[in-house]
Amino acid sequence: MPRKLDPFRKNQALSFDQLFKPVNDTMVGMSPLESQCNRPLKMNFEDHLRALVFFHLEEHKSAQHLLQVLEEDDFARNEIAPKEGIKKSSFSEATNSRGLEQFMHVFKNLQAKAAKALPNHHPDLGNLVGIDGSLIDATLSMYWADYRKGAKKAKVHVGFDLNRSIPRKIFLTGGNGAERPFVSQILSPGETGVMDRGYQCHEKFDLWQKENQLFMCRIKASTRKSIIKSNRVEPDSIVFYDAVVLLGTAGINQTEKPLRLVGYEVDNVKYWIATNRLDLSAEQIAEAYKLRWNIENFFAWWKRHLRVYHLIARSEHGLMVQILAGLITYLLLAIYCYEQHNEKVSIKRVRQLRIKIQNELRESSLNTKSLQNFKEQNNLNSYAKT
Repeated sequence: MPRKLDPFRKNQALSFDQLFKPVNDTMVGMSPLESQCNRPLKMNFEDHLRALVFFHLEEHKSAQHLLQVLEEDDFARNEIAPKEGIKKSSFSEATNSRGLEQFMHVFKNLQAKAAKALPNHHPDLGNLVGIDGSLIDATLSMYWADYRKGAKKAKVHVGFDLNRSIPRKIFLTGGNGAERPFVSQILSPGETGVMDRGYQCHEKFDLWQKENQLFMCRIKASTRKSIIKSNRVEPDSIVFYDAVVLLGTAGINQTEKPLRLVGYEVDNVKYWIATNRLDLSAEQIAEAYKLRWNIENFFAWWKRHLRVYHLIARSEHGLMVQILAGLITYLLLAIYCYEQHNEKVSIKRVRQLRIKIQNELRESSLNTKSLQNFKEQNNLNSYAKT
């Protein structure tokens, strides 16, 4: 159940509650979070989620920093932390051992809600999903995060809605986790996966076509091409090549199923895009692939401004909870920025939101102190009369 606002307090976490409001509906039908022992929960799911959204929004540097703020900051203590406060051990337990099902539930439902609320900027290109992986520096104690000797890294595999610029699906593996197998798990029927050269695999191209999955994948310029049919290329276009081909060397790694290959040039860089989208023009194929950079920009912005990769958990379970909370925060910001400013997420709007929250903190703190002084003065007057 969402927190109830105190009607007697004039200054509450109005801006934070406005940001957090879309979460309320997403918790309907969610499995209740239950204690794993006889002791009652020190932090319920909503408290935990609010704390982690606050962590990412305010760019806290560590779990210890967050807990200190939840204890000493008037706003955080009254509006974010559990009523009885939260200790490091209880917060660590909540993050590393429970709540994953509930975080995933909220993320999936909030993503669907954001997809309906935000405008589709590229309806003519179909539903485009950028697919990519991103490494997270891990500690040596994170034994599950295999990467190489003397180094540990985890990897997130993300499907990104390129039409609306929001994350769509997420998977977590060790740093050595292969990326291509996640394409089938990320894509839904009717969606087109847009991928860079790291996903080039002729065997996978055949498999994806067999499974009726749509894709656009950049390939190496040196890839051998056997032309089956050439398509007309418009003069003065950035496109210089459009054909139905077999890729690879016959008898070695050649594709069994023909596919379309589009070549275009931007800023003296040539791009070769293999696809099974035959319904689009070559120029639209080029436009769709250029949108793939949005997922790169998302990763960079997400890391820099929400501090998503500042570890507050060491277990695979805990890191997934942290990543999901970071994605939820981004989705909330996407909805907030569109509803309030008719814009995409930007650090300018996020900073404005932070300032509003801090101003509410100061005003709330002043009102609280004034109320305390008023009560103390009344007590003194009552005592003097007696």
